[in-house]
Amino acid sequence: MFEKWGIWMEWDVIVVGAGLAGLVATAELADAGKKVLLLDQEPEASFGGQAWWSFGGLFLVDSPEQRRLGIHDSYELAWQDWLGTAGFDREDDEDYWAKKWAEAYVRFAAEEKRDWLHAQGVRFFPVVGWAERGGYLADGHGNSVPRFHIVWGTGPGIVKPFETRVRAAMSKGNVEYKPRHQVDELLMDNGRVIGVSGSLLTLSSAGRGEPSPRDVIGNFQYVAKAVMVTSGGIGANHDLVRENWPSRLGEPPKRMISGVPEHVDGRMLAITEKAGGRLVNKDRMWHYTEGIKNWNPIWPLHGIRILPGPSSIWLDATGQRFSAPNFPGFDTLGTLEAIQKTGYDYSWFILTEKIIEKEFALSGSEQNPDLTQKSIRQVLKRILPGPTAPVKVFMEKGEDFVVSDNLADLVNGMNKITGDNLLNLEHIESQLVARDREMDNKFTKDLQVTALRGARNYIGDKLIRAASPHKLLNPKNGPLIAVRLNIVTRKTLGGLQTDLDGRVLNENGLPIPGLYAAGEVTGFGGGGVHGYRSLEGTFLGGCIFTGREAGRALVRNLKNI
Repeated sequence: MFEKWGIWMEWDVIVVGAGLAGLVATAELADAGKKVLLLDQEPEASFGGQAWWSFGGLFLVDSPEQRRLGIHDSYELAWQDWLGTAGFDREDDEDYWAKKWAEAYVRFAAEEKRDWLHAQGVRFFPVVGWAERGGYLADGHGNSVPRFHIVWGTGPGIVKPFETRVRAAMSKGNVEYKPRHQVDELLMDNGRVIGVSGSLLTLSSAGRGEPSPRDVIGNFQYVAKAVMVTSGGIGANHDLVRENWPSRLGEPPKRMISGVPEHVDGRMLAITEKAGGRLVNKDRMWHYTEGIKNWNPIWPLHGIRILPGPSSIWLDATGQRFSAPNFPGFDTLGTLEAIQKTGYDYSWFILTEKIIEKEFALSGSEQNPDLTQKSIRQVLKRILPGPTAPVKVFMEKGEDFVVSDNLADLVNGMNKITGDNLLNLEHIESQLVARDREMDNKFTKDLQVTALRGARNYIGDKLIRAASPHKLLNPKNGPLIAVRLNIVTRKTLGGLQTDLDGRVLNENGLPIPGLYAAGEVTGFGGGGVHGYRSLEGTFLGGCIFTGREAGRALVRNLKNI
């Protein structure tokens, strides 16, 4: 008993945050017979956190799915790609543990990850996606080969096995789950974290992802042998995003949309920092450039990311085509930098119906009902002519879309959307005509055309992700489509610095006794496992891996507490 606090120590560990990392850690702890108190500020409807909303992409190396498609991958190639992408340049300080986590994670992705998930019932869509293609040199940014494995069942499919394990532990009494418990402070005793205190929030009937009220109806205080923070990042807190925005990416956007629910607010970062935890790499973040406003929003400023194939023509707000390698799907952060340096916070795709029916996918479980519901019949409909049903609805109802059978009306519609009247028909037409001339033979100096033709050498892209090269202004390929692309906030690449046991470190690099962390709140490992850029499919995987490793380390370390 902690006489100072007047509370019996009923639990071995308190886990703060019932997202993916928290569920994985809780499952590992409970399966080892430990008593866990799982707290979350949201209603039970949001159990599983933002991972539930994801497309369910996982980074795997040398998988059976890759080998079946003729993809030759290896740990060495993946590690080369990771280092070229991360660009670690603070290795004696903020990147020290991040790089160690990165090496451990790539090894996990190349060895145990798929078999371990498969044993828990996770299955994968047979076509492997090729995300973040880079476009630089061999040792620079990007995936050298396709590595983006889509979970059969998308986000809910990756949450389910860990939710099942946690709920089984709840029924046995090893886990107590308390929603609507908002942690406000980490309790300290002689330099050790021994519990949490916070606000009991009013009951809420808010659905998954919907905003929930913050009315306080009481307070709570709990103690345990250790506390693990798994509370996510700052993606919905636009003020924090702008506060930490790096100058290398230009001025922070004046207008952004949110790719995550409102509760992804970053509160626990400051609370943990107050308890002595060290925040590192705060200037590193991952926001997408291909965001569209959800015509049927669930949370405020709800944005959906387009997962584009390589064919759409990408123009800045003034109608100037971006230079290589700022093509769709090649370099997210490089294109974000290029957009921000124009002085505007949006850009445009121009494409044809032939492109949109083959190349447009929308990120998120709710935008891919065929994959989420594991319907083979519905998936097969993707090969039929025309865009998928979710994309078609956005074309009809989304405020960012213009559809026209001629370029003049298309450009006029684009100017009406923004009201800026920045787009000149003759300038845009000249660029599209020049691009279309490159279609007349197999030779080209247009690197996007080269990339498009190269993509179709991969059977996965040829089947479902890269349209047959064609002239954009040929009416038989129409109608023409324009899409305004917004900056959509998503992931926090920096965070709490942790060692390979998930122990939170202080400013002197020493573990804070009793304090652990996992998931996005740690920058997906060590305070920034991705460095400056992500290879994609590594966010869910980072939550899984850090949650698993921190949970297992706690099982070992609790013996000494």
